[in-house]
Amino acid sequence: MKDKKLEEQHFNNKSTVYGPVTSWRLGESLGIDPIFVESTCSFNCIYCQLGNIQNVTDQIKEYVATETVINDFKEIIDAGKKVDVITYSGSGEPTLAKNIDEMISGIREITPDIPQMILTNATELFRDEVRKRILGLDKIIVKIDAPNEKIFQAVNRPAAGVTLEKVIEGIKKLKKEYKGVIEVQTMFMPLNKNETEDLANLLKEISPSLVQLNTPKRPYPMSWHRENRGNHLGITDYETRQLKVLSPEEAQEVEELLRQRTGLNIQSIYR
Repeated sequence: MKDKKLEEQHFNNKSTVYGPVTSWRLGESLGIDPIFVESTCSFNCIYCQLGNIQNVTDQIKEYVATETVINDFKEIIDAGKKVDVITYSGSGEPTLAKNIDEMISGIREITPDIPQMILTNATELFRDEVRKRILGLDKIIVKIDAPNEKIFQAVNRPAAGVTLEKVIEGIKKLKKEYKGVIEVQTMFMPLNKNETEDLANLLKEISPSLVQLNTPKRPYPMSWHRENRGNHLGITDYETRQLKVLSPEEAQEVEELLRQRTGLNIQSIYR
């Protein structure tokens, strides 16, 4: 790393719990990584902060023991670090972890007053058992980058059998059952900028509490490194590739169009 002290301050790459890291969306966010061993996701997004996903799958299983996560969490909390929110994310899609509900309840017992949330690509939410596992969270943030299957395949590069239709189906089912806050994060880049109006129609149909308008400002790593979890600092000592992003002016245009078409609350990375 370029700055070892900063790296040690913000990341513990040997732990399933990392941070807290400062997030433009969430404040001081303590990450929970229920995947951990290798990057494993039902998406292989062209902009992923983890780089090319090692294991592209929608297989649901126990990837790391609940006890390991709870012990790692206690170690961070006992160190007295400031934590605004606990966020399930990490080395891939967190809902692939069959035991994520055990982690949620175990962490809730230790820190009942710190809100817990998840960053999910929503690919598994069509499954009843997956939705049930995450109903105890305070906020669920789902990813929608595409309004149609063609763009979905191009941007998110999902595992075989994963479709946008299933993603939307899962989100709609979740809305009927979940009592907490549902937000959408959407990544805009030149590839999908022209889809803004169609995406606005889809967002209006889903009607989340908030839409987080993002663009890939973090570089794309050319190899797997666990410190890329939540790496907002851009501290690397390995090869990366800068991605094409929306300019602040383009992002403002998208934000205004989405707000006009949907009437939803929009939060932009540039604001």
